[in-house]
Amino acid sequence: MNVLVVGGTGFVGTHLAAELLDRGHEVTVLSRSPEDEDLPPGVETARGDVTAYDSLQGAFEGKDVVINLVALSPLFKPSGGNEKHFEVHLGGTENVVKAAEAHGVPKLVQMSAIHADPNGPTAYLRAKGEAEQVVRDSGLDWVMLRPTVVFGDGGEFIPFTKTVALPYVTPLPGGGETQFQPIWIGDMASVLADAVENDEHVGHTYQIGGPETLTLAEIAKQVHGASGRSVNVVPIPMAFAGIGLTVGGKIPGFPMGADQYRGLQVDLSTSDNDVGAFGTRDRNLKTLGAYLRDSSR
Repeated sequence: MNVLVVGGTGFVGTHLAAELLDRGHEVTVLSRSPEDEDLPPGVETARGDVTAYDSLQGAFEGKDVVINLVALSPLFKPSGGNEKHFEVHLGGTENVVKAAEAHGVPKLVQMSAIHADPNGPTAYLRAKGEAEQVVRDSGLDWVMLRPTVVFGDGGEFIPFTKTVALPYVTPLPGGGETQFQPIWIGDMASVLADAVENDEHVGHTYQIGGPETLTLAEIAKQVHGASGRSVNVVPIPMAFAGIGLTVGGKIPGFPMGADQYRGLQVDLSTSDNDVGAFGTRDRNLKTLGAYLRDSSR
């Protein structure tokens, strides 16, 4: 198949492009500056910005499937404020759907987010939820994937953990009890590629997570433990953390804000992991601990 990966030069996109090439597909990645990225050999590139329809729509001609991966991080405050989430996630999805329909692309695989909801507690989740409705209302054959949090080489989850949880003694909101169900990028790329290839997934929404659920405190201990550092958690009441992040968010350059505080109160885990729909089981997925051990060798 001829596949267009929108946002294909990002963390997930580069791994997915390699997976699709290995499976024998033709792959084009679209981003604002694809020529500046280190992409797998054999990948075609197209320049475009999802927030500017005229810049991207030409890349859709002749494609069999489009995968929309464009996303801002929920872990850090976006440059431009929370409205940027709606500009990129909602407006960008509207443009992707419009271009796919205009150029006769029959299928769209949309990477959403766990707990995406138009009435969600954060701008990120609300924008993702509204974008899902745009996809469902389209005339396309669609597949919706709601991953938890993805980790691996080039990802931001481990650096994020090191930012919010320092080694040795670290204060964490709520004692670091927020739960995560991280999935390794290799496993996530496989799920995405299966969604591209298998039409039995059309019209379904899947929650996708890793093989284990860990608290932020447990993750911090694993991440720093891989470097031989210990972590002792000092609990900070959530209300105090909220005040600190809200005030800090008003300081230029401060990486987090009130929206990230609200995000820390939402467990990033599935209610029912749907990886089984893609021919695998939880026990066959790579754990964070196994990845960290492999990376430290």
